[in-house]
Amino acid sequence: MSAHTVADHLVDRLAELGVDRVFGVPGDYSLAMLDHVTHHPTVRWTGCTNELNAGYAADGYGRLRGIAALCTTFGVGELSAINAIAGSYAEHVPVVHVVGAPALSSQALRRPVHHTLGDGKFGHFTAMHADITCARASLTPEDAVPEIDRVLRAVRDQRLPGYLVIPADVAALPVEPAAAALPPPVDTTDPEALAGFVDAARRLLESASSPDDVAVLAGLSVHRLGAAETLDRLLLAGPLPHATTPWAKSLVDESAPRFAGTYTGATSPPATRAAIEDAAVLVVAGVQFTDLNSGMFTQHITRSRTIDVGPRSVTVGAATFTPVELPTALAALEPLVAEVAARRTGPAPTAPLAAPASDVAAAPDDEPLGQTTLWREVGAFLRSGDIVLADQGTSFYGMAPHRLPAGVTFVGQPLWASIGYTLPALLGTCTARPGQRGVLLIGDGAGQMTATELATVLRERIPAVIVVVDNDGYTVERAIHGPDEPYNDITPWDWPLLARALGGGDQVAASRVTTVGALRAALADAGAHPQRVTLVQAVVPRGDVPELLAALTRVLGARPEPAQH
Repeated sequence: MSAHTVADHLVDRLAELGVDRVFGVPGDYSLAMLDHVTHHPTVRWTGCTNELNAGYAADGYGRLRGIAALCTTFGVGELSAINAIAGSYAEHVPVVHVVGAPALSSQALRRPVHHTLGDGKFGHFTAMHADITCARASLTPEDAVPEIDRVLRAVRDQRLPGYLVIPADVAALPVEPAAAALPPPVDTTDPEALAGFVDAARRLLESASSPDDVAVLAGLSVHRLGAAETLDRLLLAGPLPHATTPWAKSLVDESAPRFAGTYTGATSPPATRAAIEDAAVLVVAGVQFTDLNSGMFTQHITRSRTIDVGPRSVTVGAATFTPVELPTALAALEPLVAEVAARRTGPAPTAPLAAPASDVAAAPDDEPLGQTTLWREVGAFLRSGDIVLADQGTSFYGMAPHRLPAGVTFVGQPLWASIGYTLPALLGTCTARPGQRGVLLIGDGAGQMTATELATVLRERIPAVIVVVDNDGYTVERAIHGPDEPYNDITPWDWPLLARALGGGDQVAASRVTTVGALRAALADAGAHPQRVTLVQAVVPRGDVPELLAALTRVLGARPEPAQH
């Protein structure tokens, strides 16, 4: 491997963008290409137990690192991962999916080789990716290098997945090393549109007598577009009352006194709902209202008093200004909020807008575990620096109302909502931020979907605490429909035994708990051994659901019409 090849160019570009590992499963069409990964000085290979899990792991890595790489083989491998790539597209996660394909010489002869449909056509699977990737390329000797660069730039700049098909013989072709780095992203904001936005926003903000009359509702796009620090400065310019949607949980410091909580439309706590819906001026920053993100579209946002900042356009009342990119728009709002703050006649308020959910008397040790006590204890266990992954279901909606300590990162998937996602994503997020503790919260049904990746977590020696919520089946589905129907049943597992069988040995401490005291003891032991994997099978009553999830399922049953926004 002395000559620089197309495969080397790809891995070098990934390293340039900040990728230090490639997730995947090897296949014969990609094996030789993977040699260039394993021999790279800064990029390593992380093999997973199946391609779907590898895709989930890459998604978790990409959320925290800004870009990720997945490598599978043609046909069988890439289609096993396609659900994960679709989820990355839905939730705006930049993942480069590299597919090792049959050599062009075989393709030219239209041979019915393995991992194909046997019809001599090799473009079927590229077509399947057309709607779930922002850029695609099937490389040839003539265009391999520029096409790699084009797709990687699109993934980086659009924060969406991309797809590269690399035939085995093309991957081995010699090419010159890149002479220059990829061009940096370009801010496409139109200066006249920005000036018009600033004028309109200033006029609306002048209707607010103080920063207490201006609120901010922040959403996922702020994080995905790299504008979290810009948002922080905007909030401090007031300081402004603010909330996030569940999709953007941990985007801001939830311990701040002006944090009003997690906004979920009509299912929000009253103080949170009042802070957002009653504001004289509301800045909606990077929010996409989806069903599970908005209390089933029960948000009540008055357009005439709203500044809505989207990824590439902004609206003030009924006026739209485009193209204006989100980070630029938020930065432009900061001095306008400071002008409002200058009109304040008294000191800035310091009292919390909403009481933390933990302000409740502690349960006795012998009390049986339930959804309320489970999430209260888990919330109290968290510390700054933790990466919390809550699988869609009781775990996500159990933790969503709880304030997190400063410096905690929260990962969920409420739009794509593919259960089982978070266990492999634990591998991805914790390798994206080495040394930080992962805290995985997952239901027993979801855990069974992707449980084999626990073996990779153990092999990679990821420091983690895993709480498996044992509530005897698909509890969200039971809450929606069919509480006693057999399609919502699962086979009970002995999770502590499974953890040991998957290679845990002395590296894992696993237990099954049924009381508050037993959970406290298990979590305390986990805190005392931070470099170990701790698995806790937490048994709660079958029909018990968190309050927020119960509210959502009641609204879901009512089938309301979408609110106007």
